[in-house]
This record gives sequence, structure tokens and C-alpha cells, in this order.
Amino acid sequence: MPNIEQLETAMPVAPMKLLTTKAALPLAQRINTYLVEFRQNLNNSFKNDPAFFGYMEDNYLSEVECPRFGSGEGKAILDSSVRGKDIFILTDVCNHSITYQMNSFINHMSPDDHYQDLKRIISAINGKAHRINVIMPFLYEGRQHKRNGRESLDCAYAIEELMSMGVSNFITFDAHDPRVQNSVPLKGFDNYSPHYQFMRALLHTAGDLLIDKEHTIVISPDEGALDRAVYFANVLGVDTGMFYKRRDYSTIVNGKNPIVAHEFLGDNIDGKDVIIIDDMISSGGSMIDTAKQLKKMNAKRVFVCAAFGLFTDGLAAFDEAYEKCYFDRIITTNLCYQPPELRDKPYYQEADMSKFIATIINFMNHDVSMSNIYTPTEKIHSVLAKYNNREEDALLDG
Repeated sequence: MPNIEQLETAMPVAPMKLLTTKAALPLAQRINTYLVEFRQNLNNSFKNDPAFFGYMEDNYLSEVECPRFGSGEGKAILDSSVRGKDIFILTDVCNHSITYQMNSFINHMSPDDHYQDLKRIISAINGKAHRINVIMPFLYEGRQHKRNGRESLDCAYAIEELMSMGVSNFITFDAHDPRVQNSVPLKGFDNYSPHYQFMRALLHTAGDLLIDKEHTIVISPDEGALDRAVYFANVLGVDTGMFYKRRDYSTIVNGKNPIVAHEFLGDNIDGKDVIIIDDMISSGGSMIDTAKQLKKMNAKRVFVCAAFGLFTDGLAAFDEAYEKCYFDRIITTNLCYQPPELRDKPYYQEADMSKFIATIINFMNHDVSMSNIYTPTEKIHSVLAKYNNREEDALLDG
């Protein structure tokens, strides 16, 4: 854990508690395991002080029930007291597997439903907590971050609404456009990226990668993901390239202008391993098309890294693309709901974010600097150095 010496001398803001609904329960349970481990192993001078009762617990997690009436209306019920606690609420607005019954019909919960449950939890806390922090890995309405014509600004309004309800800090990951934080300039808004976790997953799934300009290139699938690709390429010391989407602005299909073609801007990729990095895989059509074009350009291998694997149109298209060798691996995080069948796919690799989130919570609870967590450049360099040394040792042994 970075800057652990800061935690050993810092006092917590208040006793910590992690709240979640069924939507994010699996991730919350893994986070809780790390939190318990961190606190037990931390040599903090205050942890045995009677004034800090509750600093070390066997469990920091509490599941919040959000039952529904027959009409579909709901409420939130806390199972324990939150008075004086530093509350962290974890939610997954993309978990469509959760259902509820309304007028004898079974409904799958939409992002709107999950967002409403989040507000119910804040309402149930009723101002009793010392501080409320919301962890929303997939930013609700993050793709509706700007106005084109007569449209609503849902993302900015949702963040502003949560802050007005008493939320002190808002934590998200790979926001589609982090500039939405301008809607609450005086409140805490933290946006993290899983570059380090991508790097570890890549090295785990492809142990023969050569990370240099001659063998590897990082590609942005569109102009929106260019900042992510440029940072990742700079840290790895490789070149970067970009596809731009040529759209038909005369028509609208499913709320957006359809893509006519993907055009590539960048250096020669002949024989190189390609890392495509983006914030999400939605239906996956444009990502598959990008990978297909890269293989036509004689890319050696194509690795797709995305923080959120939504797979809104299912996995059949990815199965077909993998059989046709358009890509070699897909790496996504466990920040949002993953279909059970995804884990069994030969092309899938998970980047676990639970330890990272537990570190964020632990640092925020102590109100210490999080600069090393924001920019994991040193950690990526460290894991690359260990990887390269291991390869050299293997060559010597072989």
C-alpha cells in the first residue's frame, strides 16, 4: 500500500462503515476483506486507544435492503446504526440482473432504479452520519455529459443532486468526461483509472510481451479515449495511435449517429502487439471493428482493455470475432456487473479492483494525501521492472 507510513501516524475521521445493496454486494465483500486485513496489519499508534473504538473490526460491511411495494415503489432499510460513522456507499448502476416485482410483472433494474435506491439510502441515513462518501464506479448518465440541442444534462444534475443531499465526496472510475465535476466545483469529486490493474492483468495473461517501441503500441479506439491511451503509452515508453469514427450525422439510430467507418491515425503497426484502451465496451460493435482493422494491418496480437464491460448485446459477436482471430484477449474490471458466462470465455481476463478501492477508502478515512493513488506511474514502472527481470532470469536459466 502506497504511503503506508502516513496511515501509521494519522487519526481516522470517524469509525468507518461500508454500505451497499445487492447490486454491488460481491465487489463490496471483496473490498471488506481487504479493509479488515489492512486494519489488522497496520501499525497505527491510535488503533488501541479507547477514544477510537471501532477502528479495528471483523466486518465493516452492511447490506442495505431496498424492498418494493406491489406498485413498484420502494424504500431503503438500514440494519444497524450509522450515527457518527464515516459512511462509504458502494453502488453499481449497471447491474441489470437484480429484479423486482411490480403489478405481477418481473422488472430488471435499470440505472435509474439503482440511482433512486442510492438516494433512498442517503435519505435513510437521515443526517446521522459524520460524513457520506459515494463510490459509483460507473458514473450514472456519464455519457450524457454535454448538451447537443434540446437535451437534458442528466449526469451533472445527478451529481449536483447528491451533493445537495449531504454527500461530501464522490468517487468514480474512468468517467466518460470527468469535466462533469465542474457542476460541483466546491465538493470532492475523484476520478480514478485502472491503468495499473490493466498492466498486471496484461502481464499475467500474456507472459511473453515485449514492452518497447519496436514491439508494442497503444491504440485509442476514438478521440474520446485519446488521453487514456497517451498516458498509458507514455508510462510504458511506447508509441500511440488513434482511430476516429466517421459518423453519419444526417440520421439517428438508438439515440446516436451511426458510425460509417473507422479511420486510423498513427505509426506502422506491422508485427506489433496492440493494446486498445477505452473506458467501456457497450455493445462492442465499434471495438470489434477496430480490432478487425488492426489485424488487417498485420498487428501481431490485439489486447482490448476497458474499465467497464457492459456487453449490452450479449457475447455472441465477441465469440465469433475471437474465432476469426480479430482479437486475442479482453480485459475488463469487476467494477460493474459481469455476466456469469463471461468468466468462462477463453479470451477473458479480469482486472480486480477490490484492493484498489479498499486502499482509497482507507486513505480517505484517515484524510491523508492520495497523490500516489491518483497517478500510479511508479507502481507501473515497478511491476514492469520486476517483469523484465524475471524474463532475463528465465532466459539465463533456459
